[in-house]
Formats: sequence, structure tokens, C-alpha cells
Amino acid sequence: MSRKSFVPIDTNPPVRIDEDGNPDLRPPSKSQLKRDSTRLQELGVRLTKLSPARLKQLPLAELLYQAIREAQKITSHEAKRRQMQLVGKLMRDAQIDPIQAQLAKWEGDSQDEIAAFHQLELWRDKLLADDEHFTKFMNLYPAADAQQMRALIRAARKEQAANKALLQGHEPQRKHFRVLFQEIKRLQADAQGDTDRDTESDIDDDEDD
Repeated sequence: MSRKSFVPIDTNPPVRIDEDGNPDLRPPSKSQLKRDSTRLQELGVRLTKLSPARLKQLPLAELLYQAIREAQKITSHEAKRRQMQLVGKLMRDAQIDPIQAQLAKWEGDSQDEIAAFHQLELWRDKLLADDEHFTKFMNLYPAADAQQMRALIRAARKEQAANKALLQGHEPQRKHFRVLFQEIKRLQADAQGDTDRDTESDIDDDEDD
């Protein structure tokens, strides 16, 4: 099986903060939506290549699972194209990050990338659980906006508390939970990019010498 790189899909772009210090969750730009839609469809194509047994191991909503299974059965090019558009649309509400993490394991991607995903999950859980981890996080990612991070954490905690109070049978909300995760992921990616650029700069300096 050919190796595929683990490319996180940013279904929640960097969040703006309004004048009251709350997350500004206005819709992303058309260009961002188009990029995300394309990546979701590409991920959908990868899912159609999986066996039913593996599909059932992924956190897929029943409607999305059935749409993928239907796409696997279609042989007509045009009909399959339309079905894949439906799959891509349904993917917007899917749990993209754990799906990609599981695909990475199956497709032999770097264990470092998988570990990085779990590190993001760990930081999210720590920030939600206790304020004492906030200072450590800010020291690790000094470029982070402290006011924005506090607002995201407050919103996610409020959502978490509301979910605990839900009656059985009601669907829990994870909007702010996911937004916090995506912001941590963005900060990690930016920090890694800075490290890579510094390394390239050092190499260039050595070559000039």
C-alpha cells in the first residue's frame, strides 16, 4: 500500500475574538470553504477504499457510513461523482481528526505524527481540566494570544458542563471543544514552521561561510 502523508484538515480555522473577549465564530471565507471541501472530498475517496470492517472502526455517523458504502457499489462515473459530493458534504460534520489519526495508523504514516495528534488531545484535556496548565501552555507557545485562549477554554468548559447535564438520548454539542483543539493544532503547526525556518536559515548561513 502506498504511503500517504498525514495532512490535518482544518475544519475550524483560527478564531477571531470580538470586543467582549468572546470567540467570533463567523463563517470562514469562500476560499477557505472551498479548500476544506476539496480536502474533505479527498478524505472521502480514501474512506471508500476501506473495507466495511474498517469503516465500522471509525467514528462515522450512520448516514455517512451508508453514503460511503453506496459510493463503493456505484460503477457509473457520473453517479459516483454525485455520490462523492454527498460524502464530502456529510464529512463536514464528521470527527475528522480521529479519522485521520486512525488512517495514519493503517496506512503506515510516521509514528511521530500520530504521537503529535495525541499530544494535542492531551493539551486540550489538560487546559479544560485545570487552570494550572495554562501558564505551561503559554510558555510552550508564546505566540498564542492569552485572551483568545482563555475565551476558547471558557466556551469549551461551558459546553462540557452543558453536555454533562443533558438528558439521555440528547446529542452532546462539541463545537467549542473542536474549536479549542483546532487552535492548539494551529499553534503547534506554526511553532513547528518557525523551527523549520530557523533550521533552514542556519543551513544557509553555514553554506555562505
